[in-house]
Amino acid sequence: MNKWRLIDSGNEDAYFNMALDEAIAVHVQDHNCPPTLRFYGWNKKSITIGAFQSINDLNIQYCNERNIPVVRRPTGGRAILHGNDLTYSFSSINSPPFFSEGLLQTYGFISRAFLLAFRSLGMEVQMKNRKEKGKVLTGSSLCFQSVSYGEITLQGRKLIGSAQKRWKKGFLQQGSLMLKLEADEMKRVFKRVKADQILSSMTSVLEHYPQISTDLLKKEITRAFEEVFSVRFIHDEPTRDELSLASRLVHEKYSSSEWLNYR
Repeated sequence: MNKWRLIDSGNEDAYFNMALDEAIAVHVQDHNCPPTLRFYGWNKKSITIGAFQSINDLNIQYCNERNIPVVRRPTGGRAILHGNDLTYSFSSINSPPFFSEGLLQTYGFISRAFLLAFRSLGMEVQMKNRKEKGKVLTGSSLCFQSVSYGEITLQGRKLIGSAQKRWKKGFLQQGSLMLKLEADEMKRVFKRVKADQILSSMTSVLEHYPQISTDLLKKEITRAFEEVFSVRFIHDEPTRDELSLASRLVHEKYSSSEWLNYR
């Protein structure tokens, strides 16, 4: 049975979180480390925006006044307000049998693992298939206000938002599982977003299942990954080389105004 790596980083700052995800993905692609599932949180309320998203989708003045960090992700998708969520990343090489046929295949297999985890906890979730037409709120800046293939919903509302960055040799998928909604704060942070739109299109774990803890979610997600991919996870820490690259990426990329404002 293949062994993959599980890293639980705890709470970190926004720039380091993005930098470490990329650093891990780089080292996994170079075969220095096995495929890696990482769980992490945020040391303060933070915002990530998609790699190709306009910074003008945000109320930057509001964020600056309240000292809310904003960082551009390496992956695509739309903006997310972090702080009351469980964030994950998964990095792997592009290899059979699960990850050799592109974005939809990899996205689908990873979503199946999350679906299995949630259902094992008694959550009545569904996964969108390829034949269903996606739901998008026109002009929305929020990641959770669009539903596309492989994404998981609860009572018709989006529960987890994910996006990928793909290279020739491998990929990085990042995602956020909302634990508690902050609709009023979201409407202040994101432009062209209303609280009623948020509540009608997004949902959270604790809204429906207040008894489910973050630790239990991580445990079941890990177990489901092991079952879907027929692997065993080894609890580990980032390597010295990964941490060194992450530190460099924080200063050269993720904390820079050039990276944040290039769109």
